[in-house]
Amino acid sequence: MKTSIGIKENDTQAVAVILNKLLADEHVLYIKLRNAHWNIEGPDFHAQHLFFENIYNEISTSIDDIAERIRAIGHYAAGTMKEFLALTQLTEMRYKKNDSQGYIKELLEDFESIIIYIRSQIETVGDKHKDAGTEDFLVGLMAGYEKTAWMLRAHTK
Repeated sequence: MKTSIGIKENDTQAVAVILNKLLADEHVLYIKLRNAHWNIEGPDFHAQHLFFENIYNEISTSIDDIAERIRAIGHYAAGTMKEFLALTQLTEMRYKKNDSQGYIKELLEDFESIIIYIRSQIETVGDKHKDAGTEDFLVGLMAGYEKTAWMLRAHTK
């Protein structure tokens, strides 16, 4: 059955493209966080191990929320690594050292990239595509990521 929520099909399709790109970024970020959680070494191991775990648990929830938003507007969420790697703006990285500062700096750059992407799409989603629900969703997501970026940034001082 066709989704009838008061938004034109071409607008929900455009919003789904935006959300699928975000979903891909989230998956790459999630894997990078798991890598940091598993492979962190150094005198701050325990604290950073738990810190990364908290963040990847939050990202896991966001991933599900993004995919469900895509479905709620009548489209399908990307669901394969091939799709995620084709859509993402983030890069995979293999670290030379498994220290917290290296992981934190890389993760901070990724969070900031995602924040910039979300911020650049908010007006498009709300004004151009008339999807206030997704606009609100993105604002909330961005605010949470800004807090996480602040916490990561605080570790670099």
